This record gives sequence, C-alpha cells and structure tokens, in this order.
Amino acid sequence: MRTSGSPFSPSEARPATPFAGAPPGPLPAPPPCGVPAFPPLRVRGGAGQRLRRAVWRQRRSMAAGLALTAAALAVSGFAGDGGSGHGGGTAQGAARERASPPVRLASAPVRIADAETVRLLRPGDRVDVVAAGDAGARARVLARGARVERVPPPDVGGAPEAGALIVLGVPRATAAELAGAGISGGFAVILC
Repeated sequence: MRTSGSPFSPSEARPATPFAGAPPGPLPAPPPCGVPAFPPLRVRGGAGQRLRRAVWRQRRSMAAGLALTAAALAVSGFAGDGGSGHGGGTAQGAARERASPPVRLASAPVRIADAETVRLLRPGDRVDVVAAGDAGARARVLARGARVERVPPPDVGGAPEAGALIVLGVPRATAAELAGAGISGGFAVILC
C-alpha cells in the first residue's frame, strides 16, 4: 500500500548516473600513466650520517684539547697539590705563592735532641721545628714546613744524648732564629 504523492514511487524510479549526460553503464578505466625509467637510488647515510661523523670528530678534538690543558696545568702546578702541604690545595693559593717574590732559602744545620727521631727523616721531608723551652717555659714552633736537605747516614755512631745534626732549607730570617735558639737548647721536629 503506497500512498500517492510519495517521492519514491516505482514508476518514477530512474537509473543512477554519476553525472548528468554520461552514458549509462560502468565508467571506463583511465589510461595507464607511463613512469620513466630511472636508476635506483643509493643512499649512504645521507646528511645525517655526515653530521654524526662531524660531531664525533669534534668531540674527539675537544677531549684531546681538555686532556692537554689538564696536563699543562698539572705540570705547571696551577691546579694545586690536592690539599697536601702548605700550598692550601687551591688554585688561588698556588697563584698567590707565585705572585709573591721568591724567598731565598738558606741551609740551616739544626741539632735535634732525639737521635732516634732523626732516623725517621729522609731528604725532601717537611718538618716543623720546635724549640724545647726551660723546665717551666712553653715550647714554641720556630719553623713550619721546613724542607729536610740532609740527614746523617744511619751508620754514624755517637752518643744518643748528643742528638743528631740535620740540615734544613729555610728562609734566611728563620735560619737566623734557629741559630740563635740552638745555642740555648735542643730542638724537636714534627713530621708534616
């Protein structure tokens, strides 16, 4: 039962066409397109690979430059001595030492009261020299960080009460003070 006036009545059905004026039936296929012959493309890493190689070479040269700089600083002593000694272990302390005028050292012979202590010393060691005071007086440090230049050979005999003579490298003013204090009493050393 169809109602009249329906837009989809069987008598009014038309064949579906894609566009107006086209012949009824299937559409024809488009003509084949020709692709020109060309050689195959060979890509060898391209620009990205060249960029990676350039960055790698630059890293190598930068690492080599940093290694050379570190070696130069280590040889010059500018980087400090790792916290040992009296240099402070900082680059500032080393720069301050180099900026000051060089101190002229003198060789000062010092008699150490305890001969057994002298056996522990070797040339190049650093010691603090302490003046032994009288019975009631306090001991005082006369030289700090003095470099041991010479020690007596181990086979040299002598009275242990007489002590042992060593030679220290100290500034001239300190050498004069050591000589003056050595007249009145004996010395002791503290290894630094």
